[in-house]
Amino acid sequence: MPIELILMDNVENLGEIGDAVRVADGYARNYLVPKGLARKATPGALRQLEAKKVTLRIDYEKEVAGAQSLAEAIAKHSVSIPVQASDDEKLFGSVTAQNVADALKDVEIEIDPKNVLLEEPIKMLGVYPVDLRLHSEVTATLKVWVVRA
Repeated sequence: MPIELILMDNVENLGEIGDAVRVADGYARNYLVPKGLARKATPGALRQLEAKKVTLRIDYEKEVAGAQSLAEAIAKHSVSIPVQASDDEKLFGSVTAQNVADALKDVEIEIDPKNVLLEEPIKMLGVYPVDLRLHSEVTATLKVWVVRA
């Protein structure tokens, strides 16, 4: 049975801050409400949201601006990941999202490996563009050099 909620944060494929949405009871009870992404749509909550909506929007835009400035900083960097490789440039193993996140720590940029968007692990020496999700609206591209150790 669907339940009506008010979104307190942007939720991908569902809506933006302040939207009233109808979702399955289990999705609301097990995910949206416990994570603080939504609240039950009551008249009091609607009035409270209208008062907070401007503040929430300003905070959200600050987060986006911070993510965009981080994206600009990342675009100026490239990282090298030294690995063992055979004579035909195939890696003994692979370069994963965790390796990319660790390489970024060397240039003092912290990113969660879950936000490194590798379609599949890198298995050859070379230069690869790797996308990083910094925010739901902001993605940066990092140049990763996979070099022989």
